[in-house]
Amino acid sequence: MKTKIISVINQKGGVGKTTTVINLASGLSARQKKILVIDLDPQGNATTGLGLSNNESSVKTIYSVLNGSCKIFDAIQKTKFENLDIVTSNVDLSGLEVETASDAHRALILKDELTSYLNDSRGLYTHILIDCPPSLSLLTVMALVSSNSLIVPLQTEFFALEGLTQLIKTIERIKNNLNTKLDIEGILLTMYDKRNKLSSQVEKEARDYFKEKVYKTVIPRNVRLSEAPSHGIPVLIYDKNCPGSKSYYSFTEEFLDREKILESAA
Repeated sequence: MKTKIISVINQKGGVGKTTTVINLASGLSARQKKILVIDLDPQGNATTGLGLSNNESSVKTIYSVLNGSCKIFDAIQKTKFENLDIVTSNVDLSGLEVETASDAHRALILKDELTSYLNDSRGLYTHILIDCPPSLSLLTVMALVSSNSLIVPLQTEFFALEGLTQLIKTIERIKNNLNTKLDIEGILLTMYDKRNKLSSQVEKEARDYFKEKVYKTVIPRNVRLSEAPSHGIPVLIYDKNCPGSKSYYSFTEEFLDREKILESAA
């Protein structure tokens, strides 16, 4: 079984990255997939959204892994959800870029850690989902270098597509220099408001430009979606009948269907 490493990425903040990581992880783990979430954002929102603490006293975080003071195996923590583990983050991570400034290989640290972990028989995960910070910083580059593919949440609002061009340039650079296999798995439209003409306009533009890369499922604006993280649980568990849950369920199914098609083509 080959573990698939997927980064959820967009350099804009507030587009639904962490929500997507938490709920895709939850949806996949409910389908008996074994999931590891890596919280690579110093804000630690995936950490708290899955019910763990992002305070600074924790010694076994992704920061400790990247600064060499612990191995990834030792930093993995269980969440209270079956089949779903996490490597947590906290604000310490924001210092990493400065601390590793003199290390020529720093972009590869995460990849090396994950490769040695997965080569060891203890790597039992079907998917590793990386929650990236909202910037094109060293941490994002580390994630891009480590990943097989990317999911890009795209908020259906003005200027959403302009931001994407910058991201795509970065992805191309990484692809040419550091990770030839990197590919966009799909683009997920988020915060969709069907009463708002702009939402359907952005959807049309995205589908015209990116074609079948854009998932059929769209994630609506939904109060329950934004409430769930403060309770430390995915919306799929917090309120399984709300529109946000239903859309993340169908996104999980679509994600798995695409995976099957790709596997049979390979």
